[in-house]
Amino acid sequence: MTLDRRNFIKLLGGASTVAMAGVASVASAAVAAGSASEVMPKGKQRRVVVIGGGYGGTIAAKYVRMLDSTIEVVMIERNKQYVSCPFSNYYIGGLMKDLSPLTISYDKLAKNHGIKMVYADVTAIDPAAKTVTMGDGKTISYDRLIVSPGVDFRTEEIEGYNDQTSLLMPHAWKAGEQTILLRKQLEAMADGGNVIISMPLVPYRCPPGPYERASLIANYLKTNKPKSKVMLLDANADVVAKKPLFTKAWNTYYKDNMVYIPGKKVTKVDAATKTVTVEGIEDFKGDVVNFIPPQRAGRIAVAAGLVGPDKNWCPVDTVSFESKIHKDIHVIGDSAAAGAMPKSGYSANTEAKVCATNLVALMNGKETVDLSTLNVCYSAISDHESISVAFVYKVIDGKIAAVPNSGGISPVDFSTTQHEHIYAESWLKNILTEMST
Repeated sequence: MTLDRRNFIKLLGGASTVAMAGVASVASAAVAAGSASEVMPKGKQRRVVVIGGGYGGTIAAKYVRMLDSTIEVVMIERNKQYVSCPFSNYYIGGLMKDLSPLTISYDKLAKNHGIKMVYADVTAIDPAAKTVTMGDGKTISYDRLIVSPGVDFRTEEIEGYNDQTSLLMPHAWKAGEQTILLRKQLEAMADGGNVIISMPLVPYRCPPGPYERASLIANYLKTNKPKSKVMLLDANADVVAKKPLFTKAWNTYYKDNMVYIPGKKVTKVDAATKTVTVEGIEDFKGDVVNFIPPQRAGRIAVAAGLVGPDKNWCPVDTVSFESKIHKDIHVIGDSAAAGAMPKSGYSANTEAKVCATNLVALMNGKETVDLSTLNVCYSAISDHESISVAFVYKVIDGKIAAVPNSGGISPVDFSTTQHEHIYAESWLKNILTEMST
């Protein structure tokens, strides 16, 4: 690598706001470019509506207002508090006593930036009329729309999966009640019980997430239930993220209480007996089963016809993140088909900044700018060690791709793992602060 990786990761951990090269200068240019009165009829304020108040939506709403305060921004979010899915494995593995370090509200964000909050569930988008309909039947119009709804599950592909399944086999892939449920099941399990984690084929939210979860559950069991074991059934043929680091951690710390089995795609579940079936052939039964279903774009993105031919993810313009299907709608975060960028919280953060910058440019009749994005992802492998991956991304030959030699993974000798555990906690604190203030 041409960059000193340790200093790069330390910088990212300590300052999440340094998330996209060139934003500050582009922002200044965009604000100076012109006001609403120059491009819209007098007396009509332009409006951007943002659906979703997570890692992407909050930052998109905030940056649109920062870039051009003449644009009205309305953010629609069903919950008055947001619980971060990144780092929720800490709670599941006993590294956090509760979810408060992962929970933010929107009060300061709204007040500090003049963002109008609407707490509702979005049920429909009409791209032709440029309106959004909410659960109570009320509608709101927009000039441009940013959709950041996270992921939904393709449970129809799993035989035996129904509304009760996640209550008995929690996925815990949307943080909150499911996270708490999985944690309580682990605590209640008798010593000697077995934990099964079933993970889907890529792409899914947070590529290293299941491997981190298996590591932290193994760490918890090693200390608290030494007769118990965790089995990770991976639908993929091999570890898809940070492979040399995770495999070393498992072989070093958890060789006696963790089993990793690749190529095990679960197609059937029986929640009553806590059994999962691989390809209709092989059954695995656990005392606690963490079944993570295959995934697609958030429900509203699918309902609005924003997904591509695969029916799962939303194709977008690589520069502005505008939908390739519906004009004036931008899709960011997990739902977007963003080339090589992984579906992570940090990706959503930087995509939001690129999207906001170019959305404001478009609304002001200016040229869009091809900006770089970043991703850094930390994964805990024990109660005091973490590993990471970091890359810079840019548009290359019309696709979002990783810039060669722009990052990499932690040293395989684990020489930085304790430092990175500290950097990871700093990253979490900073990025949640950026989202909520």
